[in-house]
Amino acid sequence: MFQIKIFTFSPIQENTYVLYNESKEAIIIDPGCYFSAEEETLKAFLSDNQLKPVLLLNTHCHLDHVFGNNWVHKQYGLELHFHPDDEKMLLYAPESGKMWGMEFTNYSGPFHYLAENQVITLGEDSLTIFHTPGHSPGSVSFYCEKQQFIISGDVLFRESVGRTDLPGGNFDVLANSIRSKLFVLPGETTVYSGHGDPTTIQHEKDNNPFVGL
Repeated sequence: MFQIKIFTFSPIQENTYVLYNESKEAIIIDPGCYFSAEEETLKAFLSDNQLKPVLLLNTHCHLDHVFGNNWVHKQYGLELHFHPDDEKMLLYAPESGKMWGMEFTNYSGPFHYLAENQVITLGEDSLTIFHTPGHSPGSVSFYCEKQQFIISGDVLFRESVGRTDLPGGNFDVLANSIRSKLFVLPGETTVYSGHGDPTTIQHEKDNNPFVGL
């Protein structure tokens, strides 16, 4: 059974997720640690819980979600998995960082591409990948049917949605992703977003002013 640890990192207040289970292995999703103290916080959690990181995933490749990719790669030897439609976004991230006054060292290791309906396993637990573009072309969400939760990146927030005024964003595409991929899930499904507090599918269907039904 997955345990979920949430860290909120960087001045952009991005949610970094660590998923782990009885195997003592861990998946790191969207490491947003920008400062060395945040890297140490993540490292200490993994060490204190005797966890071995085995997989590095990005829901998408905007700068706040990739700040810590290189550190995780160097620290744990993990190679990056993300959707190929966000490769340009990843390569551009350092330039975007300069624009925001947040320079950082980008990940430079091998790329592994995620695909729609691909299943990622950790021991007896699994995540199914949904391609959910709109916030960025290669945005993906990670769904655990057994425990009824989804890690949606910046696709869906509590009573909000991801911005679509950045390069590659498209509101109509985003709304379609949410309605066709997320809103068809059971209402009690917990949504863990890239920023802010968790929500549920039913709450968003009832209350989201952008895509509510």
